[in-house]
This record gives sequence, C-alpha cells and structure tokens, in this order.
Amino acid sequence: MAAAEGSDMSSNGDVDSELETLVPSEALSTETPQVPEYSDILEPAADISEAMAHVPEPPVSIPEPMAETLELEAEAPKLAARVPEEKGGRRAPAPPYAVALEEGDEDEDGELPVDFERLWRVAHDNPQEFSSWTDLLQYCEQEGHMTASRRALGAFLTRYPLCYGYWKKYADLERRAGNTNRAQEVCVRGLKAIPLSLDLWIHYITLLQDTLNMNLPESTQRIRSAFESAVEAAGMDFHSDRLWEMYTEWEKEQGDLRAVTAIYDRVLRMPTQLYGGHFERFKAYLLAHHPRDVLSPEEYGRLCLESRKSQGEGATPEEADEERPPGEEAPSDSAVGHQDTEQIQKMQELLLAGRQKVYQQTEMEVGKRWAFEEAIKRPYFHVKPLDRAQLKAWQTYLDWEIGEAGQEVQGGATEGAAVGGTYAGHKRVLMLFERCLIACALYEEFWTKYVHYLEQHSVEEARDVYRRACEIHLSHKHSMHLQWATFEERHVNIPEARRVLENLEQAMPGLAMVRLRRAGLERRTGRLDQAEALLREAVLQSKDTPSLHAFYSIKLARLLLKLCKNPAKAKSALLEAIELSPDNSKLHLNLLELEVAADTRGNGTGVQQCVSRALAAPLSPRTKLRFSQRGLQFAEDFGATVQSVLMVYDEHQKLLKEMGNKKRSAENGDNDDPEKVSKLEDSSSMPTPSMATPPMAPPVPMTTPPPPMMGGDMSSSYGYGGWYQQQYSNYSYQNPWNYNQYYPPS
Repeated sequence: MAAAEGSDMSSNGDVDSELETLVPSEALSTETPQVPEYSDILEPAADISEAMAHVPEPPVSIPEPMAETLELEAEAPKLAARVPEEKGGRRAPAPPYAVALEEGDEDEDGELPVDFERLWRVAHDNPQEFSSWTDLLQYCEQEGHMTASRRALGAFLTRYPLCYGYWKKYADLERRAGNTNRAQEVCVRGLKAIPLSLDLWIHYITLLQDTLNMNLPESTQRIRSAFESAVEAAGMDFHSDRLWEMYTEWEKEQGDLRAVTAIYDRVLRMPTQLYGGHFERFKAYLLAHHPRDVLSPEEYGRLCLESRKSQGEGATPEEADEERPPGEEAPSDSAVGHQDTEQIQKMQELLLAGRQKVYQQTEMEVGKRWAFEEAIKRPYFHVKPLDRAQLKAWQTYLDWEIGEAGQEVQGGATEGAAVGGTYAGHKRVLMLFERCLIACALYEEFWTKYVHYLEQHSVEEARDVYRRACEIHLSHKHSMHLQWATFEERHVNIPEARRVLENLEQAMPGLAMVRLRRAGLERRTGRLDQAEALLREAVLQSKDTPSLHAFYSIKLARLLLKLCKNPAKAKSALLEAIELSPDNSKLHLNLLELEVAADTRGNGTGVQQCVSRALAAPLSPRTKLRFSQRGLQFAEDFGATVQSVLMVYDEHQKLLKEMGNKKRSAENGDNDDPEKVSKLEDSSSMPTPSMATPPMAPPVPMTTPPPPMMGGDMSSSYGYGGWYQQQYSNYSYQNPWNYNQYYPPS
C-alpha cells in the first residue's frame, strides 16, 4: 500500500466552508455570499426513488441541474481529529474504537483478526506516525476482514482526509461486498472532505453510471446533477480537462446537443492545461451539426440576423415573400437548398469567430499561468515535507494570483466592468488557495495567508478556514489554535474564542501559554474573578513543577496587585510560592518589588523583612548581594531614622566581608578552577572605567569595596531598566560613590 496517497485535484476537510468558496454566486458583494450546503449539492447514496421526492430549494441562483440535486439521506459523521500529544502535554487514552460502526457491522464478520488490536493501538498511540496507519490498513486488506477494514479506513480518513486514494479503496471495498449504497455514501463523504479531487469525482460519477438503473428517468438527472456539482466544485482546476471532456461526451450520448454547447461555452472560458483540445473538439462538433440543433432559439435567431446582415440581406424569409412582385415565382428547391447551405456555412463561421475571441482570451490567461504550473511538482497531499523550492513556488503563485485579482477589481472600478468579472478573479484566488492547501496542508503559514486574504472579503469564510485547519489538518499545532482564538476575539466572538482555548487546553494540557491566553481573555472582557480563578487553578495544578508553580504565582500576584488592587492577596500568593521554592530568586525579587511599591510613609519593615528572607534563602552569593544592595538603597531613600539606615548598612558590610573571605578562600584553595575564580572576581570586583581619567584627589580610605558598584547587574534596581542604571565611574567623578563618605565604618 502506498506510503501516502493524495490528489493533485483534492481539497481540505470542512465541507460547508469548502463549497462556500467554490460555488459561484451572481455577483461579489460586501456581504457574505450565500451558497448551497454540500448536502444540497451532492447526490444521495441510497433509496433513489424516495430521495427524489424531496428537492431542496437552493438559496442562490445556480444552474438548473444543480438546483435539482438531492439532499443526502444518510449524513456522514463530521470529521473530527483528536489533538495528539506534544511536548509538555498529555494525551488521554484513546477509546478502543474511535469510529462509529455502521449498523450491522458487529456481527458481519465475527471476531476481529488477531493482530488488529495491536496495530490499532500502535496507530492511536502514535497518531502522527503515518507508517503505523498504513501498516494497519495493509494488514486489514490482507486479512480481507470487512469490519476491521471499515474501522481502520474510517479512523485513518478522519485523520488524513486528503488521501483521496484511500477514499477510492474504501468505496471499492464496499462495492465488491455488494454494498452499492454504502459505496456511494463513502464517495459522498470523501467529496465532502476533498471537493477539488477530480479523481474522486470521476470515480463517483463512474460508480453512478455503472450501478444506477438507466431505464429510470431520475437516474439520468442524478448523473447530470453529479456532473454539474463536479464542475462547479473543481471545474476551475488547471488539470480539470478530463472531467469536462467526460461531461461533454456523456451529454452527447444523451442527445442533448444544446446542453453540449452550453458545456463547451463554459470550458472554453476556463484556463486549463489542455484548453486547445477543447476548442478543436468544439469546432468539429459545430461543423457536424446544424446551428439550429446546437444553439438555443434566442442565440440561433440572433445568429441568423447577423448572417443576413453580413450578406446584405436585411429581410427575413417571410418579409421577402410579402415584398415579391406579383407574378414572380419563388426560387426552386435546389436554389433554396444551395442558399441554405451557404447560410449555414456563414452562420458556422460567425459562431466560430465569436468563440475564437473567447479562446484567444483563454489562451492568454493560460500563458500567464503556465510557468507557475510547471514549477509545481507535487500538487497532491503527502506527509513527507516539501522542499523549499516547492514552498517558494506556491508562495509566488499565490502572490501573483492575488495581484491579478486586485488589478481586475481596480480595472472594473475604473472602466465600469461588471461585478461578475471581478468576482472571477476572486474565485481563481480561492481555487488556487484550495489547491495549495492540499499539497501544503501541514504548513500553517499557508493557512494563515489564506485567512488573511479571506478576512478582507468574508469573516465567516475565514472562520471556516480556521476551523478546517485546527480541527483536521493542524490539530497538533497550538500556535494555529491561538491565532484562531485571537481572530475570534478581534471580531468580538468571545464565546467562540473561549471555546477554542478551552478545547486546546483539554487536548494539550500543561501548556502555560494557553492558560495565560485564557486568563488574558477573561481579563480583557472584564471578568477579573474568572482570570484570578484560572491562575489560581494553574498554581494548584503545578505544585509538582516548582518552576512552573513560581511562574504562575508571579502572574497571579501581578494580577492581584495591579488590577484587583489587593496587595495583601498578592503578597500571600508570593509567600506561598516562596515556601515551595525558596531558591527561586524571581519570587523574592517580585516580593521585594511589591514591598517597595507599597506606601513609603511606613517604616519599611516589609522591605527589610523581604531582604532578610532572601538573605536566609539558598540563593547564590551574587543574588544575595543584589538584595542587600536593594535594601540599603531603600533605607537610604526612605528610612525614617538614621539609626535604621545605619543598621541596614552594618548588615550590608557584614555580607561584603563574608563574600570577601569566600573570595580569598577560593583564590588560595581552588586555583585549579580558573572559571570559578573568574566568576567570583566578576561578582565582587569593582568595574573599571573604560576611559582615561585625570588625576584624582586622594579619596577617603575605604575598608570595603563601594556598595553601589557591587554585584555587577544593577538593572533590577527599583524596577528600572539597564538604560537607566548607568555606571557612574564612566563620568569621571573625582571620587567613586561610596557610603563610607557619610557613615564611618563600625
């Protein structure tokens, strides 16, 4: 069995959004165009006579055959992809069988094959491993077990709906088993998933032709409706020639020559790969039939009038009889026949001349796209990565097609062109995006590009693209889900944004980014209590991971302090986190910032307690020095009495002496570790000025290094950034700043 089968004429999973982009409307407006649902377009798979009793009315003007398309009786279950495991996440155990069974499946083949359960578990435990699925499918095919094959194919196609070849295998499996209706249902489900799959459309239509009773009049209409649905969904594909040719040949067999002409008129306007062959067949078709038989009465009348005008005959045959002088005989039959032959030839020439202009315009459009199409080497879906050249080819093609559509819109605005003309450019862009998202279904940048384009035209269509991407093809990409939630919030669809984030967190538990997005969403909508509850829940659930627990605790404390205006709760949250992670310097630092930001008219007890707690914690010497420095600075700036300042200063001096002793001990007893010695020197030595300084006056003798210049990084002082904390020594002051100038050493 192939490693990964796809279609160069396939598309993506969400049916409703798919057809909204593919079924044409009368004109492009600023509102979201209404389009028929897929259940109104695809053919029923069972009980034809009963289904024909109900013909749904299409919501928009569409071709007559499509308006008669029937509603699917047995609706296939919606595609839904489980989100697999990712780093930091846990996956809930898969149910024994994730795919609902058809009625009667349980007893059809008895017990399942011996190795089915094992291979099934392997596939579900490694859902992103494509080979595990193909091993399961190959085993079921070898065993020939109907129930096992249905379960395996159903689960596989739910996860990989773009593999059109497996939809065909599934339909053939049901047909060989004598289940014609089920085979048709499988094709319908596949076409809902990939409406651009020309191979699957042809397979479905061929199945109808082979299995329907053509003696019934409704069978012909059903096949015609299937053809019409196919060309509406995939007829603009560059490689759709085989489908168009199949449609015209079938209508010829039915003897409806006017319908054949209508099909040719449509395909001649399509820039397809084999556009020239269609025109040659059309010319042969016209020459083989009288214009009266292949044209509508209105067009035939206009053509007759043009033919007579071109020959200088302004009167119709009836008018000529009335104007003939009395006694003059009418022309003989042979003369009339000769005139008719000449007139038919003239009409055919005029008819071909009009189509020739259409053909030349189509030829020009094909020429514009030929180089882009030639650059695409893998237009079908495959799990193997695309090379950069292919990704670049798709990007370039999309950018060009979008630019072409923009020029058509501008040209229509300046020249007063019909809206339908500009909408054709928009449809071509949509078609190319859908083709691209077959080959590039696993690349989120193309989904994002598609959404950005669609958002300018229809928010609902953009939402459908997000749904297809996140629920089917990129279910394991949390970044795409986050983009979707942001999109919904931007368009004030808060419930949907909340649902997206909740589902993502259930599928990928443990991702901090998702929990923060949920809390942020509630905060921005004014639900501070919900935001607090989400963060508190995260704090409780992360106690087994100290670093994550500290992270959530800091976020909770900031919310309580800044928005809830409750510093007591914020302090309590940080203290609880410090008890669990006393060696986390960020917790101590945030608690210090909270105390510093409090009312400075107090005695600063909270700040000094915070500093003392940090100095007693198992932190690095450099970090302790930083906290001591911060406490000394606070006492200097806000201390109520000089005694309190001196007390803090004495404690700081003791810490400096301890660090000095440790430094000397390291220098004397651990010279073999130069890296460690270097780190200690960096943490305790005073930075030297980078520029030469003039001779300075003898400074006041210092017993210890100057406190403000200690500890290296001062960027956290009072919450200011590094741009503010400049090294004062670079300004060539006569004396470096030190507290000994004001407080004598004890």
